[in-house]
Amino acid sequence: MRHANSSLPPWTGKPIVLVGLMGAGKSTVGRRLSLRLDLPFVDADNEIETAAGMPISEIFDTYGEPYFRDGERRVIARLIDGTPKVIATGGGAFVNQETRALILDQALAVWLDAEPHVLAARVARRDHRPLLRNADPHAVLSDLATKRNPFYAMAPIRVPSNHAPHDHTVAAILKALGL
Repeated sequence: MRHANSSLPPWTGKPIVLVGLMGAGKSTVGRRLSLRLDLPFVDADNEIETAAGMPISEIFDTYGEPYFRDGERRVIARLIDGTPKVIATGGGAFVNQETRALILDQALAVWLDAEPHVLAARVARRDHRPLLRNADPHAVLSDLATKRNPFYAMAPIRVPSNHAPHDHTVAAILKALGL
């Protein structure tokens, strides 16, 4: 696995796909990274909501998580079209075997890795995440980290997403990309 502090071959222009748990900063960091690289930014969750005509929480409530994951896979497959861009995914996207295989084959996955206590502090600011409803965010995120981190670890690049400003995370990604 490539880490932000190692010297790497330069980025080849493949789409950059940010993966990691909810609250890792994929959308915020993705927007800033796209500006620094002068590339389009796409938030897969926003694209899913647009395609479904309803918020993700409503998709979960109405159709369930498996239905959502299937739609998520199809949207991400459409977004990874070979053109350079930055894509933020939902926290569970990279866990899906088909989605992960597509990302690893046709894009460059970057894992934004953060500790559950950091994530819990970040997600406490907003109440829209279906997996956190009526639950202790730290407990849920700790459990998700245990289950999902082995999948995220398959990403070729891992960048810490700590209590530092998001621009530090962007700088670490740029360094990992050889830029």
